[in-house]
Amino acid sequence: MVPRYARPDMTAIWEPEAKYRIWFEIEAHATEKLGELGVVPPSAGKALWDWWATNPKIDVEAIDEKERILKHDVIAFLDWVAEQVGPEARFMHQGMTSSDVLDTTLAVQLAQASDILLADLDDLLAAIKRRAEEHKYTATIGRSHGIHAEPVTFGLKLAQAYAEFDRCKARLKAARAEIATCAISGAVGTFANIDPSVEEYVARKMGLSVEPVSTQVIPRDRHAMYFSTLAVIAGSIERLAIEIRHLQRTEVLEAEEYFAPGQKGSSAMPHKRNPILTENLTGQARMIRAYALPALENVALWHERDISHSSVERFIGPDATITLDFALARLTNVVDKLLVYPERMQANMDRMGGLIHSQRVLLALTQAGKTRDDAYRLVQRNAMKVWESDGRLMLLDLLKQDEEVTAALSEKELEEKFDLDYHFKHVDTIFARVFG
Repeated sequence: MVPRYARPDMTAIWEPEAKYRIWFEIEAHATEKLGELGVVPPSAGKALWDWWATNPKIDVEAIDEKERILKHDVIAFLDWVAEQVGPEARFMHQGMTSSDVLDTTLAVQLAQASDILLADLDDLLAAIKRRAEEHKYTATIGRSHGIHAEPVTFGLKLAQAYAEFDRCKARLKAARAEIATCAISGAVGTFANIDPSVEEYVARKMGLSVEPVSTQVIPRDRHAMYFSTLAVIAGSIERLAIEIRHLQRTEVLEAEEYFAPGQKGSSAMPHKRNPILTENLTGQARMIRAYALPALENVALWHERDISHSSVERFIGPDATITLDFALARLTNVVDKLLVYPERMQANMDRMGGLIHSQRVLLALTQAGKTRDDAYRLVQRNAMKVWESDGRLMLLDLLKQDEEVTAALSEKELEEKFDLDYHFKHVDTIFARVFG
């Protein structure tokens, strides 16, 4: 985790003390239920919760020092708690294995992280919707292969982004449900030394569902799905970031990141206003996507368990969620403050002499009796003259001078095919589909 790209609420989930507090709650809930079952004295669970009620500070350094000697983090924690609570603490961890604690804790942390990310997506969706409605009919050029294609509106560009991030939200909700599972099943997952009702009790108390078959670990296909979902969200972030970066290019300059008073763009060139935020988002998206691969490779563990996944998850759990949290917040800020230049959009559309209306002329010629091949040839031969003139010639003028074209279409009919508003007649329909 890089502090530069971290926000406090998400970072707090992954702090050592927060982790140890979850460990304690799992152990205490399990001990409490074991007391109800008569496996351990009911006083054992009460002693743990009585100590916890004093809201003790977890001594991370003391636990870490024990681990340096014991070479086992869960045992180090249990020893430390026993020193604080006293003899009753010996009943902790009855019939459990370390993975019961570690995997269930990771599930809690990822569920908590998901809640923050879902709130981030809500903020982003609200910002995109506001700007989409603002520019619902702001005409701009649609591009395919980076080349002018046909007119769209800037609002439609943003509506597409809204729909994409709305799908991201639905996927993350599903991923949260899939990852939020509890395993308290003991060594190799057979419940030989702990009753399944303990797992059910802990799951309910921790806000999780029960893992149907946990072997000794929660199956890592769940985690692979979760981190793959984060990777897809990162891809959507980059998609919008790259669009903004392109629109900010000097030759385009249809939109740009907000440039604050006193901000400097270059140490060498005082005139520079660079798309640093969206470039940064592109880099962060690469990192988040990179975390999906080791999560996928974690699925194949040996037999009932090994710990080859463990070190991986110590990296990717915090890093992926913290980075995505930061990226979503940054993108929300970019969208919210984005500078949009409708006049430049119009000027860019106009600079190629009306080529963007070529399809309408093609279709009109076919409807007037020309074969599609002949219609294409007639439009293209005039369009190429405009292209080669770099927009100094006008397509409409050339078509009016082409006898083969005017034999099929009158000047008035041709002029009608260059109506910009024609392209926007279904904007309301699209917006209704996206925003409801």
